[in-house]
Amino acid sequence: MKKIIFKAIPFDKNLLTLALESGVDAVLAEPEHVKAITELGRVTVITPEDMPLVAINEKSDEEIAIGLAAEGREVCLAKGWEIIPVENILAQVKILALEAESLDRARLAAGVLERGADTIVVLPEAAHDLKAIVAELKLSQGHMELQKAKITKIESAGLGHRVCVDTISMLKKGQGMLVGNSSAFTFLVHGETESNPYVAARPFRVNAGAVHAYAQMPGDRTTYLEELAAGTEVLIVDASGKTSIATVGRCKIEVRPMLLITAEVSTPQGPIVGKIFLQNAETIRVVSAEGEPVSVVTIKPGDEILCRLDDAGRHFGMRITEEIVEE
Repeated sequence: MKKIIFKAIPFDKNLLTLALESGVDAVLAEPEHVKAITELGRVTVITPEDMPLVAINEKSDEEIAIGLAAEGREVCLAKGWEIIPVENILAQVKILALEAESLDRARLAAGVLERGADTIVVLPEAAHDLKAIVAELKLSQGHMELQKAKITKIESAGLGHRVCVDTISMLKKGQGMLVGNSSAFTFLVHGETESNPYVAARPFRVNAGAVHAYAQMPGDRTTYLEELAAGTEVLIVDASGKTSIATVGRCKIEVRPMLLITAEVSTPQGPIVGKIFLQNAETIRVVSAEGEPVSVVTIKPGDEILCRLDDAGRHFGMRITEEIVEE
């Protein structure tokens, strides 16, 4: 996830307000404007002294940038930078910022040498692209490959504690969370975006499963559903594999009747089996192979739904190389 800074030089209150509403991480401004900015919103303000700006016009400028970084300073390369010099610098520094004057330049800055710049400094001329830049580079977690899994069994599992994850975002049709008994096999559990004659839609909510289940999280991590709390950032995935981040507003853990759903994915090495416990209610949905939300009370063996396969092995949510079997 990239850090997004808006460059409020020259100072413009209207553009600054847009930046704050867009959700930037910080604002770059002259020292005399710091007080005015912090009065508009709670935001980190940095000054040019905090982030030295280097224009790369010749080879010696690369050495200047690398030398400043060696002093522990976060260097920003001025707009007009080119790919090869940026690659040279990225290969030798831990942290680098790049100015961007458009959405396309921000995308380019984020992908240089696959790693990309750590920080994107958005210039005033790109203010009209700011919300798109934040959504794409800060909220997006890239693309996840989803697979079709065939349901093999659905059975009642008695009562259990299930977790409703209520986010502070409005989810759309096709979006949900990846949850499962194993970090190696997670199901796309759909948000409650669909209404029915009995219950209104709750488009901020994912009724995600039992307390013990793994949930895929931002930054290639997992967590148990029971550990989610207000303020936690969770990974939202849609039927195409596109990802974003949402913040948890609250979690509701309640005892409800549960279903145990078993599914399998066919691979050249043989079938891979995954399981998930979900509440037995019409409003809880998984996602069909066609990308449509389908209720757990209507699915049946033979139906295909979307899931994600991964390598097993996690320790405190972090990926590790270990021989592990999760049933």
